[in-house]
Formats: sequence, structure tokens, C-alpha cells
Amino acid sequence: MVPIWVPTADRVANAAVTDLMAHFNAKLGRSIHDYAGLHKFSVHEPEEFWDGIWEHARLIGIRKGPTLVNRTEMPGAQFYPESLINFAENCLAHDAPDEETAIISYIETGARAELTWKELRQRVANFRYTLIELGVQSEDVVAGFVSSGSEAIVASLATLSLGAIWTSCSPDFGVQGVLDRFGQTNPKVLVAAHSARYNNKSIDLTDRVNGLLSELPSITASIVFPGACPDEFSGLIYRPGCRVVDFNTAITGNHPLEFAATPFNHPGFILYSSGTTGVPKCIVHSQGGALIQLVKEHRYHVDIKAFERVFYYTTCGWMMWNWLLASLASKACVVTFDGSPFVRGAKTLWTLCDQDDWHVFGTSAKYIAAIDKHGYEPREKHQLRSLKAILSTGSPLAHESFDYVYQDIKQDVLLGSISGGTDIVSCFCLSCPTLPVYRGELQCAGLGLAVDVVDNAGQSVIGEKGELVCRQPFPVMPVRFFGDADGSKYRSAYFEGFTGIWTHGDFAERTQCGGFIIHGRADATLNPGGVRIGTAEIYRQVESVPAVLESLAIGQTVGDDVRIVLFVVLREEVTLGDDLRKTIKSQIRKNTTPRHVPEIIAQVPDLPRTVSGKIVELAVRNVVHGDSVKNIEALANPDALDYFKNHPDVFI
Repeated sequence: MVPIWVPTADRVANAAVTDLMAHFNAKLGRSIHDYAGLHKFSVHEPEEFWDGIWEHARLIGIRKGPTLVNRTEMPGAQFYPESLINFAENCLAHDAPDEETAIISYIETGARAELTWKELRQRVANFRYTLIELGVQSEDVVAGFVSSGSEAIVASLATLSLGAIWTSCSPDFGVQGVLDRFGQTNPKVLVAAHSARYNNKSIDLTDRVNGLLSELPSITASIVFPGACPDEFSGLIYRPGCRVVDFNTAITGNHPLEFAATPFNHPGFILYSSGTTGVPKCIVHSQGGALIQLVKEHRYHVDIKAFERVFYYTTCGWMMWNWLLASLASKACVVTFDGSPFVRGAKTLWTLCDQDDWHVFGTSAKYIAAIDKHGYEPREKHQLRSLKAILSTGSPLAHESFDYVYQDIKQDVLLGSISGGTDIVSCFCLSCPTLPVYRGELQCAGLGLAVDVVDNAGQSVIGEKGELVCRQPFPVMPVRFFGDADGSKYRSAYFEGFTGIWTHGDFAERTQCGGFIIHGRADATLNPGGVRIGTAEIYRQVESVPAVLESLAIGQTVGDDVRIVLFVVLREEVTLGDDLRKTIKSQIRKNTTPRHVPEIIAQVPDLPRTVSGKIVELAVRNVVHGDSVKNIEALANPDALDYFKNHPDVFI
């Protein structure tokens, strides 16, 4: 198989992962000279590997006692049980010069703001002091109902500096959706904005914030700021007995920057599963586990270097926000954008990329597919001088999107299709700057992660589809689920499929090139005639048809079998007819197998999706079968489900 991109010799020589190999060779007398050898070492000798990451990345903390205990137990293994480390300290207490820019933030109006490292450090120190005044202590929960911007970064780092726990939802959520999440974690302080803005629409958040305060009696104080529309909305945030603090007051002062000496496995973040099949799981991640895993990804898998500008289009309700936050620990400049990525058309983000010379551009697979459908060619319209990596996640990146990136965005760029999730606040499979990129493939398994694809018997398979698993413990396994006292929900989520092996829930394939292909979520696979088919295989073919913007496939039970039903969203001027149905079926049959061809193709105006943009096959499957959707508040556009109820093309 011919690669679509190959790194230059200079790029390989100057990559941090190359220097990491030299570090292990010099320290341990090894002969590691390629990524395959490094990965093998990392999973066969996890203690030496993770100690080496701590040393080579110069993490700030006290490393003592064993590196790993109960190493054969999943769950049960623990990394660095006696060591001390603070996530926020590693993001702020390094030697990045005070005058360098630490954060650049944009909102839809085009307004741009930046903070230097000196300003960021002082704001975090002052906000930390405010939290202490409000009675926040170690392991208390501080909740942010916030957009992606500097306020969220300051509040989260201040929280972590104390040893308290940060959790966040974006303003996309309605009150009930936020309550389904925050209501399980008993937050002590709420950080919130009065307003938000999306696609040129101003949104008053006052009623939502007051609704949260009235329904969350654990909150004793709220810290509020104007948000994206300061001149339009400034309603009263109030609840009897709840102190209200102005955000600007909270960040004002000259307090010293201090950090609690938190244990490595001390809880730092609570993230939430999508919640489309029930109340969201509250996944607790440790300060140390999240830090060392994300630093490893940034330094060695993306090759982020000090003072480079790193952008990821994300909300504070998606784990990629936590991923972006951690890049501060590599002394990178974090770039945020709050609003619609198409507010000024397809050029919106690329214009900003040029303006501030971004080095890393992170987004979703759906965004890349959308600008391709739009016919936009950033390579022709922008210089993209510093851009060295484009990262994509959220759903599988289609083979055709690989072509588009290299043909129409930039030829010399590392295209990292990455995959992991909220469960590990990081990636199982991702990029590597010293490896070639093959069309349609994630380049490699992450260092220190014994990633495998197995069949129903738990046997490794290559070139066949199966379950994505991890065979050995790793530092960023969740500490626990919040409220799961006996650990039963935790064990059920990851360890029921195969004893002693983490089952991630992805339907995947390991390739002959050493990479991976994600075919979709395992619980959304289709089973016509008893054969498992990943939905991504169908979407790739359907969305290559010019008339189709998006698609969603489900398996509908009919008698004793399952038939594939495909829903399509078409271009505005197109209506689904027999000719287009034939074209779609022909495209699928020609490039996959006859079993992939849907029996029914139906048109809908929109697809339901989570607030992070992922389409939700399971919710549609429930609606088509007349079952209830257990947690409709998890959807950004729940009204879209109405299009699937008793659809005339699908109704039996």
C-alpha cells in the first residue's frame, strides 16, 4: 500500500519522539530505532516507559514509590500510588516567559483577545484565592456552564491547583441536560456566563443559570461573567442563600500562585458520557493520569513544541476541550473559538489560522467533510505558513477526506485521524510524526497502550473487523464513576466483554501497515443476516455522492431478521427519487458488498446529534422501533427525532 504522506528526514530527526528513543537507548542501553520498537518497549516494560515519559517531558512533581502496582489486574492496577503531581502546576509553573502569549481566544463577532503567561498565571492565582474564600476545598466540585474561552481555562486551572475537581458543560445544553450531569456530582461553586452566541444568534443564559441554581442546592456560590453578548443581556443571577461573585472581581488582585501537592491518582476532572441511552455516566479522571497521558500525546504523537499555537474546535462539553487545555503543559499557546465554524462561511477558521499562524488545527471529521462538500480549497485561498498538523476526531475520517486534506488544504502536513473518547480523556489510536500516513487509517496505537482488535473469542485479528480493546493497564483509566460506590457500573462499562481486558466499544480493524480503521461504534453495528457491518463503511460511500450531505444508517428488526435503513440529508435543491436511490445503492454495492446495501433509503431534513456533533444512531433506532429515547436532553437538536417517527418509507 502506498502512503499518502511521508515525513521528511529532517522532520523525523527533529521530532520529540525520536529524541525519546535516544533517551531510552542512552539510559537503559536499548536499541530502539523506530516507532514499532518503541511501542513494543512501552507495553512490555510499562514501568520504565512511563518513568521515562515523566523524566523526558520534565513533569513537575515528586515521583516516589512504585510506578505500577497490581500490574496484571484490570481493573485494580494503579500507577504512581505514592507520587505527587498537580495538573495546573504543570500547565503554569514551567519556564515559559511571562511576555509570551499563552491564550488567544476568538468569538463569532471577530473579537480577539489574548493573555500572556504572566496574565494567565496571575488570573489563576487570584481566582484560586476567590475559590478558597468561597470555601472550596480538596475534592469539592466546581462546575462550569461555560463556552470555550479564557474564562473556562482560568477557572479550571484554579480549581485543579487546589486539588478540587473541575467539571463542565457547554451552553448548548438545556437546563435538564445540565442537571442530568451536574446534578449527580453535587457541585459547590458554579461558574457561568450571562450570554452566548452561535451562528449570529444572541442567546440569553440568565434563565438557564437561575434554573440550575434553583435545582442544585449543593451550590453555595456562583461566579458569573457577561459572555459573548455583554451589551445585550445582563439579567440578574440570583438564588436566596447563594453568593454571587463577579468574574472580574474574582481574577483581580496580586495573590501568589500556589499549588496543592495532590497524589497522582487524585480526582481532577469529571466528564460525562453522551447520555443518549440513559443518564450520563460521570467519569472521574485523575490529575496525574490525565496529565501524563495528554503530555505524551502532545509531545510525541503530535510533536507540539514550546510556543506553538494549538487550536481545537470544541465546546467545554467535549473531552477535546480537556485535551486542548493540557497543551499548556507543553508551553504551547492555546487557541479557542466560541461560535459556529461557518459563521462567515467556510473561510471562517482558515482566516484565523492564517492570521495567527496556527501550527495545529484540530476539528471533527464532519467539519472536514462539510468544507469538502462546500468545494472550499484553503490551499488556494490561504498561506497556512506554520500549519504542520491537522487533527480529526468525533467520527471516522473518510478515505476521501484524506484525499481532500492533501489535495486542497496542504500537501506537507501530518493528518492525524485520532480516536479515543471521554472514557480515557485521550486517544487509543492516533498520529505519529515519524510514520507515513495511509489513506483511511489511523497511524498507530498510542505509546504505552496495548491496543488490539479481537474477534468474539478474544483472539487478535489483523485485516478483520472486531472489537477494539486494550490488554494492559494504563495511567488514564478512570479513577471511578462518580456515585458508583461498589464499582459495579465501572466494571460493567469496560470489563464485561472480555475478562481482564478493557473493551472500548469501537468496531475496528488492525491493518497490515500497523494502523487502525474505525468502522463505527460497536453498539451501532448493523447485523443483516447475522453479519456485522460498521456504519462508517456505509457513510463513506453514501457521502461521496454529490447530492448527499449527511447520512445515518440503522438496523430495523423485521420478523426474525434485520434490514438496513438509510436516512439521507440532501442538498437544498435535491429531492430523493428512484434514480438517486439507484445511484446510492450502486455506489455502496460497487465499493463494499451486497450486504451493505440498504433495503430502504429515506430522506429527512436533519439528523439528531449530540452537542459535540456526533450523530446518534441508537436514538433513531429507538424511535423507529417505537421505543423511548431515555435521555433526549443529551441531544443538541432533539426535534430532529420527529422526522423519524412513523416515517412513511420505513413504517411497517
